[in-house]
Amino acid sequence: MRLGVAALAVALATTPAVAQRFDATSPVAGQPDNPGIGQDTAPNGLPTLRRRIPDGLSRDEGRASPGGDATSGEQTGGDSLRSPLSPAIPTQSQAQPGLSQLDTRITTGGQRTGGSSTAPRNLAPSSLLRTRAAPPRRLGTATRRITQEITQVPSPALRLTPIIQQPVVGVPLPQATTPVRPILSLLPLSSALGLLTPGFILGTDLARAIPTDPAYAPIGYQVGTFTVLPSFAQSIGYDSNPDQTSREFAKGSVALRTEAAVDFQSNWSSSALQGSLRGAYLETPQNEAASRPAADGTVRLRIDASRDLHIDAEGRFLVDTQRTSSPNLQAAAGNLQVATATSRPLLAVYGASLGATETFNRLSVTLRGSVDRSEFDNARLSDGTIINQADRNLNQYSLQLRTAYEVNPDFSPFVDLLGDTRVYDVRRDPTGVPRDSDGIAFAVGASFGLARTLTGEVSAGIQHRTYVDPSLRDVNAPLVNAALVWSASPLTTVRLTAATGVTETTIPGSSGILTDVGTLEVQHDLLRNLSLVVGGSFLRNVYQGSTIRENGFSATARLDYHLTRWLTLRGTYIYQQINSTVLGSSFNENTVLLGVRVNP
Repeated sequence: MRLGVAALAVALATTPAVAQRFDATSPVAGQPDNPGIGQDTAPNGLPTLRRRIPDGLSRDEGRASPGGDATSGEQTGGDSLRSPLSPAIPTQSQAQPGLSQLDTRITTGGQRTGGSSTAPRNLAPSSLLRTRAAPPRRLGTATRRITQEITQVPSPALRLTPIIQQPVVGVPLPQATTPVRPILSLLPLSSALGLLTPGFILGTDLARAIPTDPAYAPIGYQVGTFTVLPSFAQSIGYDSNPDQTSREFAKGSVALRTEAAVDFQSNWSSSALQGSLRGAYLETPQNEAASRPAADGTVRLRIDASRDLHIDAEGRFLVDTQRTSSPNLQAAAGNLQVATATSRPLLAVYGASLGATETFNRLSVTLRGSVDRSEFDNARLSDGTIINQADRNLNQYSLQLRTAYEVNPDFSPFVDLLGDTRVYDVRRDPTGVPRDSDGIAFAVGASFGLARTLTGEVSAGIQHRTYVDPSLRDVNAPLVNAALVWSASPLTTVRLTAATGVTETTIPGSSGILTDVGTLEVQHDLLRNLSLVVGGSFLRNVYQGSTIRENGFSATARLDYHLTRWLTLRGTYIYQQINSTVLGSSFNENTVLLGVRVNP
């Protein structure tokens, strides 16, 4: 009995490490999952953390795989995931083949692992099993090329990137960078400007296409390299005084107005050709003598000869009729009462210009020459008498020199020097006076675009005209020209034009007519497809060397309702009034029209 108890005590004393270890053994490798990391048994029998590795020792020192050489690079335990291609870990001691080296590993606590085990129990797995259980690591690093392309490439600056728009059928025509100018700005020195009525001047200026919401803008047609925008309008209404004569002779009539227009613009990469043509006819069935046509148009060509040189060519025309109460017509007839018995004779003005602009850095010089002709049709009285007005036909030759300096893209001051000469077809008028004359003008102005809300051109100066006949007094007058567009708001636009000039007359003793013309137009969009246009014009004629004075005024209200892109309902009201010091030359007129406008 005593011998048995002693043997049991000796057996328990020889195996204390097995009961004191707290390492988890891997079922695959037969070794601890995390060698060098774990707990030891404290003197009181409880688990405690292992101490750190002493200085100078490595965690991998003394770690080798059983069954092989320590220098072979094949490791067990925590290094079982190492690739066979990984470099070998140096060791400081040789291990015996086939024996476990767990009792010689250095732990994180600085102690060697305790316990002893037999070699068969802790044999390392074969090379195939170790490779399948722990696949080698991937070589190289993950690429980030796609991510870098998206996040590291900066987006282009839109304001520095040019935008090229190609014309496409089915898309509204974009606003031209250099829109066709109104007819008033083209005829500041015309010999017939003072003979027009305020209503015609205002109507001509308002004949331009107004900006429309893109959803209702006309599409137009692509004809070769051109975008063409035709339109047709038919209206019916009433005219209280189609003869435009004094109140006692006024005879109202139903009014039928037919109007056709075409706008076109080239789609060239360089140079440009654009134009606007309009023709209308007012039919008054109850007063046939007052029926009359009206037309105006402008065609402009720009040729880009080089980077700094471009050539401009322009053609223009205007057709109207003289009112029967005009002082010039009455003077030609020699009877102030012929207005009631005279049909409306035609008046035609047409011409062309050719010029070139050379740019020297910010300085530009423009030289332009123009030729204009004015023709007057004969007037016919009710008794068959013909009033010959051939003596009023003339040609005007003018030359303009402009020097401009671009301070910045929105402001360019300029200096204008203009000269012209007027030559009549008939050397002397019926009174025996030659009316040929020469004129010169000097003006200073600027073209600008203030914050993109106020754009246009304005100039002011002085003009002087001398006549061949010394009996005709020279004319000195101020010279003012303006064409401004003010975008007061996204829904409201204001347009202003003004022109001054010295026009011709046949009044005996009068050298010329000092004419001032101005128009003002306000457009407000009530809805995307509903626009209200209100305008007014002013006309003043001062006959030099005579007591004749004329002051004219007109007002217009127009409402456009766009049903579709191609169909628009339009209502128009026009009021005209001229007060003259000549008996029978004053008149007032009211015109109301309601119709449709078609943009095919």
